[in-house]
Amino acid sequence: MMADRRRRTAPDPTADQERPLVPSKKALVRRPSPRLAEGLVTHIEREKVDVDRAVEQWEAYVEALRTHGWETIEVEPADDCPDSVFVEDTVVMYRNVALITRPGAESRREETAGVEEAVARLGCSVNWIWEPGTLDGGDVLKVGETVYVGRGGRTNAAGVQQLRAAFEPLGARVVAVPVSKVLHLKSAVTALPDGTVVGHIPKVDRPSLFPGFLSVPEESGAHVVLLGAHKLLMAASAPQTAELLTDLGHEVVTVDIGEFEKLEGCVTCLSVRLRELYA
Repeated sequence: MMADRRRRTAPDPTADQERPLVPSKKALVRRPSPRLAEGLVTHIEREKVDVDRAVEQWEAYVEALRTHGWETIEVEPADDCPDSVFVEDTVVMYRNVALITRPGAESRREETAGVEEAVARLGCSVNWIWEPGTLDGGDVLKVGETVYVGRGGRTNAAGVQQLRAAFEPLGARVVAVPVSKVLHLKSAVTALPDGTVVGHIPKVDRPSLFPGFLSVPEESGAHVVLLGAHKLLMAASAPQTAELLTDLGHEVVTVDIGEFEKLEGCVTCLSVRLRELYA
C-alpha cells in the first residue's frame, strides 16, 4: 500500500529546475552492520572479514572525508542488512534529484528506506526505481552531464530505462555499458576531475566506450573519490596507481579499506557525495 501511494505522489523530477542550485559538500555514510562478514560475494573468493577492524577502517574513511571539507551525514544503521555499509548502492544523485534504487540482490532492498529518509530531510526531490527494474548505485558513473550506467548482474534493462526517464529530462546524457567481469560498473572504472575515465583493463568490458580512457596498473587503482580540485581519495592497496596519478599532478589521499575489499567494496561504495543542493 505504501509503495502504491508513493507511486501516485512521486514528484516530477523537473519540477524544481527553476530553483537555484548551490554547491554542497555533504556525504552520506552508514556504519557497518555487525553482520558485515555475511555480506554478498559474487566475483571473488570469500575471505574471513574482521568486523572490528572494518569498523576502524570505516571510521578512518569518514574522518578522511571530514578532514578534506566534507560534512558527513550518518544514515540510520541497518544492522540486519550485512551489506548496508555500501550506501552508494541505495541511491543515485543527479543535481538535487535522489533516485532511490531497487537493488539487484533482493536481500539488500530493505537498505533503501533509511537512505530515502536521509535525502528527503536534505530537501532532495525523491524518485524511485520500480519493479521489474533493478538498479545498484555502484553501476552509475557521472562524468559531467554524461551518466554511464552498467548493465550487468545487479542492474537490468528496466532499471536502465527508468534511470534514463528520471535524469534525461534534467539534461543528462545516459549511456548504458556492459558489465560482466566485476560486480558493478564502478568496480571497473571511475573518473578523474578532468573527466578522464580510469580503469584496470582486465576488468573493463569495453574501454573504447569511454573517451580519454587511462589504464591503471592495479584493480583497486580504478576506484577514486573526488575530494576536491585534483584531490583524490584512493585505497591504500593501489600504491602504483597512486604514484602514477601523483605524477600527473593530482593530490592523492589513501585509506586502508582492506576488510571491505574482501566483500568487493571500494572507496566509492562507502559514501554518497552530494555536490549540489537547492537553496
